Order: sequence, then C-alpha cells, then structure tokens
Amino acid sequence: MELHIVIDSDKDLVRQVYRQIKEAIQTGRLTAGEQVPPSRLLAQRLHVSRKTISAAYTRLTMDKLLVGQVGAGTFVNAVNQPQPNQRHFAVKDLAAGATLKNWLGRSTASQPPETRAIYDFVGGGASKGHLPIAEWRQCVLHGLRKSNADRGLYSEPEGLPALREAIAHYTAFSRGVQCVPTDVLVTTGTQQAIDLIARVLLEPGSTVAIEDPGYPPARVTFASQGAYIACIPVDAEGMVVEQIPDGTRLIYVTPAHQFPLGMPMSLARRKALLKRAGELGAIIIEDDYYSEFRYMGRPIDSLQSMDRDGLVAFVGTFSKVMQPELRIGYLIAPPAIREALIVAKRLCNSHAPTMMQWALVKFINDGYLQKHIRRCHAMYASRREKLLSRFADDLAPWLRAIPATAGFHLTALTTREIDIPLLLKLARRADVGLYATDVFYHIVPPVQGLFFGYGAIETLDIEPALDRVKTILTEIA
Repeated sequence: MELHIVIDSDKDLVRQVYRQIKEAIQTGRLTAGEQVPPSRLLAQRLHVSRKTISAAYTRLTMDKLLVGQVGAGTFVNAVNQPQPNQRHFAVKDLAAGATLKNWLGRSTASQPPETRAIYDFVGGGASKGHLPIAEWRQCVLHGLRKSNADRGLYSEPEGLPALREAIAHYTAFSRGVQCVPTDVLVTTGTQQAIDLIARVLLEPGSTVAIEDPGYPPARVTFASQGAYIACIPVDAEGMVVEQIPDGTRLIYVTPAHQFPLGMPMSLARRKALLKRAGELGAIIIEDDYYSEFRYMGRPIDSLQSMDRDGLVAFVGTFSKVMQPELRIGYLIAPPAIREALIVAKRLCNSHAPTMMQWALVKFINDGYLQKHIRRCHAMYASRREKLLSRFADDLAPWLRAIPATAGFHLTALTTREIDIPLLLKLARRADVGLYATDVFYHIVPPVQGLFFGYGAIETLDIEPALDRVKTILTEIA
C-alpha cells in the first residue's frame, strides 16, 4: 500500500510532507510501530527530491513521531505518540438526531464467542463441528470453479436459478410448500428476508402484529420502519388470533415452533389466522426456523401450504441447519409482492455471494444436506432427552419444561419464585451460560423462566452444566 500524501504546489515541500505525515499519525491512520516508506521510494512517487523527504523525516524524528532502526527502516514511534484530538457531533446535534434515537437501545447483537461460558446454553447456534467438512469442501471448490467460469458480471438479485430450483424442491419435499422456482428469493439469512418484507410493505404508522413473547430482531426491524407494534399474546395453541387489531398490514408468526416458548400452533388456530389475514388483506410472515428437526407427533402443514389467497411469505434459512456463518436463507414470496421484493433486494445488496450459492446447490442436489440433517437430528434428540429427563427429575422442584416438538431449544418455566438475575450471575461465575426469557417479552407481562439452547453445547457437557445449575439453585433457595 502507498502512503497517501498530496503535493499541492512546489512551495515549502518539506513542510507539506511533514504536516501530512504528522496528521496521519495523530489521527491514527499511521499506527504505532507501522513502517513508513523509504525516503527514496516516497520521493519517486511524489516526484520530489530525496533530500525533501529525508528533511521531513528528520523533523518528525526530532519531534519523536518517527524512530529509525538501523538496517530495518523508519517507523512510527510507539512512545509519546500524540492522541487524536477531533471534535465529533453528538447525536443530539445532528439534523437526523431524532431518527437515530429510534435505533439506540435496540441492540440485538449476539455475544462474542470469546466471552461465552464453557457450558453455554446460547440459542440459535448449531453444532458446527458436525458439518461434513470433506463434502462441504468439495462443494465450495465446485462453487469457486463455477463462479470463476461466469462472465464476471453481477448475478440475479433473486438468486441463482439452480439454487432457487433446489430450494423450491427442498421446501416442497420437507415442508409441503406450494411454490415454483420463480417464487424463491435467495437472501442473506432470515433476517434479510424479514427486512425486505418490512421495506416494501411498511411505512410510519403501519400496524404490525407480532407474537409476545417473540423474536426481538423482528420486532426491532418493524419498529425501525416506524410501524406500530401490536403485541399479541400466545397461549398453548399459539398466537391469540382474535386480538389482531383492525388495520393490521403485516403479521409475523413462528407457527412450527413458537419462539421462544416452543409449542406449535394448532391447526384450528392456523385456519383462524389465515381467515383473519384474508379479512385484513394482511401479509403473514411465516418464520419456519428449526422446522427440520421434529422429534414427536405428526408433521403439521405449513401456513403457506394451507394458504389459498397468496398472503403467506414463507422464510427459512440454512444457517441454523448448517452453520450461522453461511448466511444464506430464502423467501417464498406471495405473487402480489414478489416484484417489489426483487427491486428491494437489488437495492439492498444486489445478490448473495454466487460462490456460496453454487456450493449450496451441490450440497443439496448431491444429498449431503439431507444426510447432515439426519445426523444432527439424532444428536439434537439425544441432547433434548437429557434436558427433559433432568427437568422431570432433580430439577423439577425449580423448573418445568414447556413441551416442544421441534427445534433445538427448550424453555423451562420456574415452579417457584427464583432470583433470576442472581442465578444468571452465579451460573456465569461457574462457567455456565444461562438466559432468561423476560428479554423476549415486550408488552405482555413476562413469565419467569429460562431459555436453554442445545444446538451449540456439546452432548457430554449438558450433564455437568445442569449439575452446576442444580447446585446454584439449591444454594439460593
């Protein structure tokens, strides 16, 4: 890389070079210990004499901004390096200050891996070590070859035709979704699919009905568009449909595995939801997260497969099935909003990386995905049984698991009053990551409980982790 210096006249060349290098050091563009170009090379690039650069370097060395090392070169001095002294506008001083405040305090950032506990029941994480690396490597190399053979132009915003076809077949086979490849949009995860729908449907004051408790990032996304959030309570059958208000434009639900409580939406409630959406002319976002992993009961039809009016947008992701870093999801778009979504996708990020799209095409078509799901299903089922057996046994005096038929998390409600913040604090000291359910509630009064994700924690770690939790519960009781 070349050091950015601009010579704007033939006068006082030494001072021009000196001032710009000093400013680069003070503002942090040149960091402590970084080497500056040799005087001969910098002089050639700037079309000035080497004497000019040497004189500027000498002044900077005298000011203790640079230091020379014999036989190595000249470097930014790490000792007594001046600190940046810049004035920055505060949020309140900006013309957009009021708008920015809508985003403050809405953080949904995940916990950095290095700060997580050894035994961590974090939600959303998949068992990364169980991805078939040899097969996935073959697919990635295939994707690299296919991308390299392409014409070097931008790809389709809705995704590669081959991947859209593979996703259409996959969702029809596994979830009974009624679609053709042209209905599919490839997204960078479920979150982008939700964001795209919000962009094309919502404006300030629009009403969005969401489950409460529910998925916080979806709620924040809708609120960022200025929407009014109608928080609808859930019961044992799912969202209480009759409480969806008139004027609702968008409904967000997780019918296969309610987030975070875990129960599936009953068939009667699904029919009622579709009927209510038809009355309102509202689009339903069906977030079908985790549905690949079902442990008991008969499969239930997706809302999209029951929809006869073209009102359900079905969203899913491969991040939960394979690994979060993959960041490839999909959206089965209702016909009425499909073209608008494609335009929004083009404006948002043009398209998902084609190399990874080609890799996923091969991973699906060669049968690797289904084999991987079967392996993970057995593993998650074993972890689920370990948790349920402990909740039914020695943890029963404190915790009661909500029956959940799918996914890889369980929610356990407390059976007696527990100081949850203290429990979380003491568990963290014991290197156990626990998570309270109250963060998922918005308007509905929270029900005290804990959220146990078992996708990222190893099977052999569950028992010792729960032993520590039991010890802490016994002590604080």
